[in-house]
Amino acid sequence: MSETSLDSAAGIEPPVKRSRISPLMRRRLSNFRANKRGFWSLCVFLALFTLSLFAEFIANDKPLLVSYQDELYFPIFKRYAETEFGGVFQVEADYRELEVQEMITSNGGWMIWPLIPYSYNTIDYYLPGPAPYPPSQEHLFGTDNVGKDVAANLIYGARLSFLFGLVLTFFASIIGVCAGGVQGYFGGKVDLIAQRFVEIWAGLPVLFILIILASIVESNVFWLLGILVAFSWMALVGVVRAEFLRARNFQYVTAARALGAKNIRIMVRHVLPNAMVATLTFLPFILTGSITLLTSLDFLGFGLPSDSPSLGRLLAQGRTNIHAPWLGLTTFFTLAFMLTLLIFTGEAVRDAFDPRKEVV
Repeated sequence: MSETSLDSAAGIEPPVKRSRISPLMRRRLSNFRANKRGFWSLCVFLALFTLSLFAEFIANDKPLLVSYQDELYFPIFKRYAETEFGGVFQVEADYRELEVQEMITSNGGWMIWPLIPYSYNTIDYYLPGPAPYPPSQEHLFGTDNVGKDVAANLIYGARLSFLFGLVLTFFASIIGVCAGGVQGYFGGKVDLIAQRFVEIWAGLPVLFILIILASIVESNVFWLLGILVAFSWMALVGVVRAEFLRARNFQYVTAARALGAKNIRIMVRHVLPNAMVATLTFLPFILTGSITLLTSLDFLGFGLPSDSPSLGRLLAQGRTNIHAPWLGLTTFFTLAFMLTLLIFTGEAVRDAFDPRKEVV
């Protein structure tokens, strides 16, 4: 007889395993899953984002694997000179050149190419017609006005937009939560002065400032990120400030003050968790706005450097090349699909944290 059976015969109940997930969090997860549209949108978004992280294995002008004279080479991870394959130049091998391909295959070698044998900056010099070239078997979504593959640019551009939007949302949310928390918790003159500063800062013309700075400093990812963070943190200030103003006079906050707890501890341990409920519901929408803002700046020519993959720059090419509708349409539908997934996810998160929402 097993030990469990002996305990049952003796009238001893086996210990109940307690779940680490609180009932409140369990209810929120159930509400989130109940919103099928938002749940599956999150799954699709995470799948696409994960695939975009491995863009080099999907779209690249270098083979994934090269076999030459019974030795294996991995050009994605390491650079190899032409002399490695019998060439005469000490430069990195261009595997798209017919001479390099013949040197490898003539010695019994072979190459495994990615699904799209082009990177975002690869120019196809063997197009059968002028660029922009329409969709074909070689280029599923066509090429842009200089012969770069549109599908590769979409994959790399989507990854850059995802990562840029996530980083921008992260830093802007931290600054916004801290600013709103200080205003709401202390109130009085601190709130008054800080609120006037927020109103003045929000009234500054961001686009004009970017235009002026673009003529002074050289644009790069970190410079653009810093400028946008400086003007994007105000999205959460009002929500967090209202939550701190509401919760600062609650009994548990008053009791913590009476026990001698410091203000920073009260703000972080007692008041901030309540404010995070409203903050988390806004994060998907802030991420959507960050991606849209980056695309808009690239479209206007004040965004990322010209040598980086960009969805906004593809849209700009679609505007200037009316005879090549595939440039604008593919980028438009890609952006619309991405932003729709994020909006549906945000609606599901909002329903999950809504205390009035019952489990369906």
